[in-house]
Amino acid sequence: MTSRPWHEDAWARLQARRERDALPHALLLAGPAGLGKRDFLAAFVKGLLCQQPVDGVPCGVCRSCHLVAAGTHPDVVTLTFGLRKDGVTRSEIVVDQIRDLSARLAMSSQFGGWQIATVDPADAMNAAAANALLKTLEEPTPATLLILVADEPARLPATIRSRCQRIDFLVPSREVSLAWLRAEGVADAPAALEAAGGNPGMAREWSADGALKQRSEVRNDLKALAAGRGDAMEVIKRWQAAQPARYLWFAAQAVTDELRARTAGKPAPLESQLDDEALDHWYGRVNRARDALRGPLRVDLILLELLAAWR
Repeated sequence: MTSRPWHEDAWARLQARRERDALPHALLLAGPAGLGKRDFLAAFVKGLLCQQPVDGVPCGVCRSCHLVAAGTHPDVVTLTFGLRKDGVTRSEIVVDQIRDLSARLAMSSQFGGWQIATVDPADAMNAAAANALLKTLEEPTPATLLILVADEPARLPATIRSRCQRIDFLVPSREVSLAWLRAEGVADAPAALEAAGGNPGMAREWSADGALKQRSEVRNDLKALAAGRGDAMEVIKRWQAAQPARYLWFAAQAVTDELRARTAGKPAPLESQLDDEALDHWYGRVNRARDALRGPLRVDLILLELLAAWR
């Protein structure tokens, strides 16, 4: 079991099914990044293979636990981004990887128990890979558990989603999040949680790596550009050199705050000259730009087009 209180219900449900010997052949762990899906997955897999678990919690000392911890358990297959022939890491999971996985799962368990395969991030499978996985889902082998992990499950085909038992990881309440962040030693928990859009895991990560400063930087950049003072190329260079996806997250957040301030009749923090409709349209462009970062387009051109529309 993990230390995150918002995992408790999902953990209890899965353990109840395990005790009844009623686990599904496929699980989909779905929800925003930062909520601990992968920690949940690691604890669940270790407990399922443990030789002497207590309520699904692994003992940590048996041979199986040691093998899982070392990443060498013969009945655990982990599938993620592979390498291209030129040695560069792929940006998607391809069909050959799924075919190899299916062939592996057709073999018997070496320890005589569960065989567990994980696909992470499952929402990075291309169409051919998803179609190949569908065949495996439609013809499950006994004592085999396939676990998909997806930050954006909507990217998965509906046919894949419908054949998995879905475990949703939802953003917990503000009270639960703040209590957890304070227990984790996060200094300015409310500010970190606001910056992360209420996501406590993201807030903990960002509080440690300067994200609050970046958030202020984005707002200052947008305000300066709106007033005709800023240098768009200098802004693009800084955003691209750091973490462009995070900077775009903060840009979308800033526009939301601008619209809320206008609705409430308060001073707008960005002082944008765009009207409400144009601001809403630009918000959509920010989110499309975040999606475009996953593709082959140059980051500087994506940011240039976006900031040109802002000015």
